[in-house]
Amino acid sequence: MNFALRVCLGVCFVAGSASAADGEWVSYGGDMMSQKYSPVDQITAENVTDLEVAWNWNSPDNALASQNRQLISFFYEATPLYVNGTLYTTTSLGQVAALDPATGEAKWVYDTKDYEFGRPTNLGFVNRGPSYWSDGEEERVYIATGNAFLWCLNAETGEPVAGFGDEGKVDLTQHMRREVSRRSYGVSSPPLVIGDKLIVGASIFDGPTRKEMPPGDVRAFDARTGQLSWTFHNPPVEGEYGYDTWKEGSAEYTGNANVWTLMSGDPELGYAYLSFGTPTNDWYGGHRKGDGLFAESIVCVDVSTGKRVWHYQTTHHGVWDYDLPAAASLMDVEIDGEERKILAQVTKQGFLFVLDRVTGEPVWPIEERPVPQSTAEGEETSPTQPHPTRPKPYDRQGVSEDDLIDFTPELKEKALKILETYNYGPLFTPPMEGKPTLYLPGWNGGGNWCGLGFDPDTGYCYIASVTSPIAITLVRPDPNRSNFTFVGQNTTRISGPDGLPLIKPPYGRVTAIDLKTGEHVWQVPHGPGPKDHPALKDLNVGDLGNSDRGFPLVTKSLLFMGQDGGGRAMGGGAGAPSANFRAFDKASGKLLWETTLPASPTAAPMTYIHEGKQYVAVSIGGLMSPAALVAMALP
Repeated sequence: MNFALRVCLGVCFVAGSASAADGEWVSYGGDMMSQKYSPVDQITAENVTDLEVAWNWNSPDNALASQNRQLISFFYEATPLYVNGTLYTTTSLGQVAALDPATGEAKWVYDTKDYEFGRPTNLGFVNRGPSYWSDGEEERVYIATGNAFLWCLNAETGEPVAGFGDEGKVDLTQHMRREVSRRSYGVSSPPLVIGDKLIVGASIFDGPTRKEMPPGDVRAFDARTGQLSWTFHNPPVEGEYGYDTWKEGSAEYTGNANVWTLMSGDPELGYAYLSFGTPTNDWYGGHRKGDGLFAESIVCVDVSTGKRVWHYQTTHHGVWDYDLPAAASLMDVEIDGEERKILAQVTKQGFLFVLDRVTGEPVWPIEERPVPQSTAEGEETSPTQPHPTRPKPYDRQGVSEDDLIDFTPELKEKALKILETYNYGPLFTPPMEGKPTLYLPGWNGGGNWCGLGFDPDTGYCYIASVTSPIAITLVRPDPNRSNFTFVGQNTTRISGPDGLPLIKPPYGRVTAIDLKTGEHVWQVPHGPGPKDHPALKDLNVGDLGNSDRGFPLVTKSLLFMGQDGGGRAMGGGAGAPSANFRAFDKASGKLLWETTLPASPTAAPMTYIHEGKQYVAVSIGGLMSPAALVAMALP
């Protein structure tokens, strides 16, 4: 990268467009705009079928887990960075590695040993990758760990930087407004690096037994020293905007409502965009009445101060676990003849919220529509919820008889009998006591942390989604162990007739949306699905889609899509994966190429140019198979 450009603009985040042109990948989503796009074009529709594995790096976690099964990780979800001729990645157990991008050989590995504390909250051992910063002279790599430490390493040597925090690390449980235990508080996603700030969210235990939980505050730290720069409070503290949306003082004890996922930023505006989750607890809000800002909201903050610029709440008083799962993607698009700076936020409920990223105003109208109301004791759900008028939803919403599987009359009749055992209705039907309520989308989405990919040449974005219901029942916990009136009891695998899914396909899909118009361009099934099931094999049903998350990567010439395929599938019978890494034509959705990797992709893929050659790299495995980073290239 041009040295003068680095010095002029100060830090690595400025490399967003310049580094993409150079074939670099400087942030989780390519750059801090989270577009998952690179303009590289060596791999094309004409030669993609020649792709082959160039190298394979086995995670050093595998050796640790082989000696201690308690260290077996969740899926290997790290997306590596490529900067200045080196790949940087992390492991699920909190190790950081610098790799030779041509061979995959390690230049250095640093072990934070965060696993010695024990298994982190929620998903256990999982880390989605490192962050990178430079002032044009010094280069640093950061990792935020499952045991709630923020580490700073010298990018050249891998050694902790002594002048950062306490000998290279900051304890993230400190300087919080409430006491925080590492048993329920950690970090799984990389910090956002913007200017000289590291903006850090948190993973907070989402199966609490008490209404008092750690707050979802987002904090910024100085990239050089590790000193705390500012805190954005969620819930707000008394006197701050939004405090009165938490009735009866519930902002004083309610927790969660955190940014567990990725974040994005606009360095020219000096804004960061925070995507917040559901407050304590996911399924019942009788102890936190009110709309509850800034839970399940997109919040734009001033990077220098942490002050709110604008916000948009996508779910009021959430009781569906519809936390915002992905970074808001930022793009510049011409709409109705005007160049607009916009933001597109993927949601679990299958909506894409498109807002002006300067003002927070909707690009197209978003309507507050009446929704069903809760009958649970003490609950006060919001009478309306926001519904974008454009784009239309990219996945099925709500459950009715018309949504049931109907390949044959016999299958439809069996599905109707199964449906009678559930409460069901439109999107935002609240959970109830006694009879389980079906949700579509379920907590897995719709969309999830995979987010979207964006093509700046066409203005199209690409979203992989899952059509997979869950069921929730409100139950009364033991009052000796909990101060909730209700907690949620969930069933994540809903079986339909003869072991098929209950709902119509596709069970996984890829949707292309033109952000210049808000119109869908195409939608295709993602994966074969259960088309070879004995009840379907003679019906010539075609691909039905797998109920597994998809991870987009957009290049100048292709749309790549990984599919995770193992352990996260939520739709009973929705197909075992065959090929799990694919390339599509961006204009039509036509499948151009597919391959089966040694294990399922479990993270967002990335691409880079090293010594004139394009590589596509993706993390695979973890849990039931060894974790590895695989790089593919043309022969």
